[in-house]
Amino acid sequence: MRRLLLACSLLLPVSTATLHAQDWAKARLDKSPRHREYISLKTSGGPVQAFVVYPEIKDKAPVVVLIHEIFGLSDWMKTMADDLAASGYIVVAPDLLTGKGPNGGNTDSFATRDEVTKAVSTLSPDAVTEGLNAAVAYAKTIPAGNGKIAVGGFCWGGGQTFRFATNNHDISAAYVFYGPPPAADDMKKITVPVYGFYAGNDARIDATIPSTIEGMKAAGKTYEPVTYDGAGHGFMRAGVDPTDTNPNNKKAREDGYTRLTTLLKSLSGTKKSPVESAPNRSMVAKAAKGSKPKKAAAATMECHDMSTM
Repeated sequence: MRRLLLACSLLLPVSTATLHAQDWAKARLDKSPRHREYISLKTSGGPVQAFVVYPEIKDKAPVVVLIHEIFGLSDWMKTMADDLAASGYIVVAPDLLTGKGPNGGNTDSFATRDEVTKAVSTLSPDAVTEGLNAAVAYAKTIPAGNGKIAVGGFCWGGGQTFRFATNNHDISAAYVFYGPPPAADDMKKITVPVYGFYAGNDARIDATIPSTIEGMKAAGKTYEPVTYDGAGHGFMRAGVDPTDTNPNNKKAREDGYTRLTTLLKSLSGTKKSPVESAPNRSMVAKAAKGSKPKKAAAATMECHDMSTM
């Protein structure tokens, strides 16, 4: 757990930017036509609030449990959930800071991003796992769900996604966005394929990929990492942030989203995504089981082996 926190917290700016810096995300969310609601999940440590978004489709759909960054359930995280709903998936995004804010508030009760980060740093692995188990249990009860449940997360949430795959056997797939792996000894507990999405300019996290490939291969597990050249850590958020100046983040976000929704199609039982509203579709690069990670170039999706470290 300490390793997950260190990997993400070192990325934080010295300044304590306010959470309201994501007004652009809130504006996007306010324009969404999709049904959104907040539900309460029961845990031994108290209720955990979750943001739930439904797609506008006629068929039952897979449920995706999304795990937020070290920045909590931000407005961007909610737009990410809404984007997936626009592509035809039910999304449950728990706020793992429920009750941890000022006066017992949630993520949105903190005044600054730095305060949110400190609060996430106090979360125990057991409490996180219990909250995520509650989200999966709720996902099973959704009448519009098709019985398939996947989990995905970003940065801190990416690491928690990988770790959660070692603890929960009710999920069908795990999507790890630029998060560190669990201990090698725990990889043998994983029962689902793990798909990794990594930034080319993120040496701290990328340095863990070769040993993760080795560990997952030794455990006989499926692990398919893809690295997006020129992108920085957090590209799924930065790539849609109008103030971001790195075009590679936008490209990585588009290609990463395309790959994610393509992978999710296998859980829907349909050949086509119900709604093709995601950013530009392009070729998806995948690494074979136990192979070296593929690299997705910034300008194109040509793939080649990334040398081991």
